[in-house]
Amino acid sequence: MTVHGRDLAVCAEGLASTYDGVPAVRDLTLSVAAGELFAILGPSGCGKTTSLRLIAGFERPDAGRLTLFREVVAAPGVYVPPERRGVGMVFQDYALFPHMTVGQNVAYGVTGRGGARVAAALALTGLTALAGRRVHELSGGEQQRVALARALAPEPRILLLDEPFSNLDPALRARVRAEVRAIVKRAGTTAVLVTHDQEEALSIADRLAFMWDGRIEQVGTPDEVYQRPATVHAAEFIGDANIYRVAARDGQVRTPWGDYPAPPGAGTTAVIVRPEDLELRADGVPGVIEAREFYGHDQVLHVRLDGGQPVRVRVGPRMRADGDRVALALRSAPLLLPVPDDPPGA
Repeated sequence: MTVHGRDLAVCAEGLASTYDGVPAVRDLTLSVAAGELFAILGPSGCGKTTSLRLIAGFERPDAGRLTLFREVVAAPGVYVPPERRGVGMVFQDYALFPHMTVGQNVAYGVTGRGGARVAAALALTGLTALAGRRVHELSGGEQQRVALARALAPEPRILLLDEPFSNLDPALRARVRAEVRAIVKRAGTTAVLVTHDQEEALSIADRLAFMWDGRIEQVGTPDEVYQRPATVHAAEFIGDANIYRVAARDGQVRTPWGDYPAPPGAGTTAVIVRPEDLELRADGVPGVIEAREFYGHDQVLHVRLDGGQPVRVRVGPRMRADGDRVALALRSAPLLLPVPDDPPGA
């Protein structure tokens, strides 16, 4: 099997895992192409770290089948331990040895051609000049690169990253994300990252899977998942969105900007409008600014439409004031999705 013409590095089919009788992962089915940087995104407790541990071999699935580069590593009656899977792991807390130097940390666990592999990993991550330093002498970003170099030094077939940027300051996070993506791509390694940070997943991944309550609800490129979320959960979690729940009447959904055909078979429908999909226009729906969030390059206005609906709209930095009258128009038709049975955030 292939994805986009490339061989599969990871193929999970119906994986399930339960803790103390509570399902953590339900019917996990996804494919990751060789050389792809793939993210599993979802809220805390959704099962994404358990999914990573199933791929690594730290957990045995209760059901399903897992194949890494065409080798079955987990299935009924089959279990290949982590050390035989060719997997490297970068942990959330980095798990570096403070009594060792950078070079010694990177060399830990490397066998055969150890010197050459360590040197290559240090060069790849820009750490050659720091090889003799102790871990405690490094910045957070440098420690993150040491953890990455240690995981890459054994030349794993697959690199797994568990919330790798969560310990970094926000100002540092974006730069280190870009560095890690560049390093992984230069190494040509398949990588699977789990995160609850939507910006992180959207900016770093070639493709991502959105996970909710132990299940994958959508897989696609960052553009696809953001622009065309498949579920209300995905729309609520990924990016900012105005979401209104409306009962369909005679096959139509009424919105402040007009009526639209309801999704087939839908009762209650979610009307989803991104703040950037609205614009200030004289012929739009009138309302009043109740608050504003100024970011320098742009701002988000909190507007109460005359019909009572609260709306967030992202506009340029031109000065606006609370109480100003404005009118809002849609740039394109809203996204309409059937509302799931479970309440949002459940």
